[in-house]
Amino acid sequence: MGRTALQAGLIVTTLQRTTGRATALWRGRVDDPSRARPALLAPLSATGVLYVWGLGASGWANAFYSEAVQAGTVSWKAFLFGSSDAAGAITVDKPPGALWPVALSARIFGVNSWSILVPQALMGVATVGVLHAAVRRRFPAWAALLAGAALAVTPVAALMFRFNNPDALLVLLLTLGAYGMTRAQEDASTRWLVFAASCVGAGFLAKMLQAFLVVPVFAVVYPVTAPTPVRRRLWQLLLAGAALLVSAGWWVAAVALVPASSRPYVGGSQHDSVLEVALGYNGLGRLNGAETGGLGNLDQDAGWDRMFGPAIGGQIAWLLPAALILLAAGLWATRRSPRPDPVRAAFALWGGWLLVTAAVFSFMRGIFHEPYTVALAPAVAALVGMGAAVLWARRCCGGRGAAAGGRGDVGVGVRAAGAGVGLEPLAGPGDPHGRVGRGGGPGTGGSDAAQRITAWVAATFTATTVGGATLYDLAPGAA
Repeated sequence: MGRTALQAGLIVTTLQRTTGRATALWRGRVDDPSRARPALLAPLSATGVLYVWGLGASGWANAFYSEAVQAGTVSWKAFLFGSSDAAGAITVDKPPGALWPVALSARIFGVNSWSILVPQALMGVATVGVLHAAVRRRFPAWAALLAGAALAVTPVAALMFRFNNPDALLVLLLTLGAYGMTRAQEDASTRWLVFAASCVGAGFLAKMLQAFLVVPVFAVVYPVTAPTPVRRRLWQLLLAGAALLVSAGWWVAAVALVPASSRPYVGGSQHDSVLEVALGYNGLGRLNGAETGGLGNLDQDAGWDRMFGPAIGGQIAWLLPAALILLAAGLWATRRSPRPDPVRAAFALWGGWLLVTAAVFSFMRGIFHEPYTVALAPAVAALVGMGAAVLWARRCCGGRGAAAGGRGDVGVGVRAAGAGVGLEPLAGPGDPHGRVGRGGGPGTGGSDAAQRITAWVAATFTATTVGGATLYDLAPGAA
């Protein structure tokens, strides 16, 4: 009898845990509105339908990569090296990272257009979800939803997440890297910084040096904004660099160590070398137009207006001006914030991604194809969501209180932590906090009563600067 009761108790406990996890999945964060998670799952589902609907009409899509997928279902050697044929004569002109998940799908479900293209669509849905999670770390739920929706309906994203080019995996990995950077910057987390670097390194195995366009941005934003001493920031960067090298270089080393007679010839190279392809045909040659073995400079339209030309404008540029304006607005709104301000760090991260990548795409003299611009879509979408949140927060205050600039008037409110822009890092989820916001210090204007209240609050409670506004925590024990 006791054993039966024990078994029944274990079953009940298991059911409770399962129910709790399902509820947490549906409900989301405890400080989110009850409708926030359903509001996320609905557009993610819609994105999945959008990206999967009618996929079969694309046939084999890019037959060049589809042939390599078919070869990978026949031979594990072809799978490992990314050979375009099962006999292992020559590889495709890219690393095989983007082929591996598709080849595994084709091994399970057979070689057909759906098994080849559905993984790309799922990568698109995952990218939208990761972008939402990254923006939500700093901004309200509606801003994260706006960013995710903007990415999902960007024309070039809706195209490339339904096609079997390497761009789908590359964009997913870079977005994961940006999410890792966001988490790392919050509390100077070495683990998340290494995760971010590893994601970017894995992106090299999808599309070589294009993945590294974000590296300068990550390498500047983190040491400038991380809330930790300089020495720790430096050794963290060294660890991240090692993770980047290992995650990007292990396959290059494997190719170099395997005798040439025992592996396929490296496609796109003149001397059977992966490094030659990475630095030449798929690297510097794309910048200066001197890629050996390529088609030469077919793009004479290089210049600052390339992103707004007739071929590209309708694919990515439709939100590009808005993203640039909102980036400037976000940086201006946070100009007086302290160095580790997470909101300003977010604008620097996504803005740097956009500016560096757009500049390279605009001025590269080698082979350039319009679908490359899908790499801009996450940054554009993130800036649209974040910028809208910052401007809305300042608008709601009517130039007074937390969004006021140059005035000493004080606004007081009680809300759940995380209900406002950038407040999540300041308190535990669900803890009620009172916030007093001011745009200027005592004596900067406003009524005498407001100035006296401001001076008393400044002397009594803990201050934090978020989004250019000074916020005082009125919670018990904050004094």
